[in-house]
Order: sequence, then C-alpha cells, then structure tokens
Amino acid sequence: MTSQLQLPVSNPGAIDPDAGEAAKQAGMKRIGQLDPQWAAECDKRIREFAARGVPFQASDLVEDGLPEPPHPNCWGPRFGAACKQGVVRHAGYTQSKRATVHKSICHQWIGAQAEQAA
Repeated sequence: MTSQLQLPVSNPGAIDPDAGEAAKQAGMKRIGQLDPQWAAECDKRIREFAARGVPFQASDLVEDGLPEPPHPNCWGPRFGAACKQGVVRHAGYTQSKRATVHKSICHQWIGAQAEQAA
C-alpha cells in the first residue's frame, strides 16, 4: 500500500499573490532589458499587427520577419507593455503555429483600437 507524504508543518509565505506578482514584474523587467533593439522592433511589429484588427500571436511576428528574441521569455514583457498601453488586448488562447513548441497553447492578441472601430 502506498500513501501520500504529508508534511505536518505548513510553508508560510508559499501562497502569496502579491509576492508572486512582484516577482513576475521584476523578472519581466530584467528579461525585457536583454536586447533593447529587439524589443523596439518587436513593439513596432506588434503595433503593425494590432492595426490590422485580426487576432495574432508571437509566431506571426516571426513569420513576418522579426528575428527570434534573445530568450523565449522576452515575448511576455513586450505584449504586456502593449496591452498596458492600449495597443492590444488579450483575445484568448490558441495553439502555437511553431513546430518547435509542438503546438502548445499560447496567447492570442488583437488590436484594441482596430477592434473598437469595427
């Protein structure tokens, strides 16, 4: 017979949404500074795709000629900034078009202004 290991002591601070958000923001700031030139080009492409008013994902930017980021986690800060600026809004989840990630789930975005005008 097997049983689950039970720890008699709780882990204080393990569940702390505020601390989790602070860690997320610090990580996004750090990773977002890896390549300012790539970030500026990515922001430009996000604005271009947002103006089209159709859903898109990060792989569409690469397919359009944007070089790969210096680290895969560079995408989040760029789309997060665009969302805070009102350029895009989250439009759900879809399967990635990239074979390297085996069609895993990814964020899908749409231009906030273009969608309102429609």
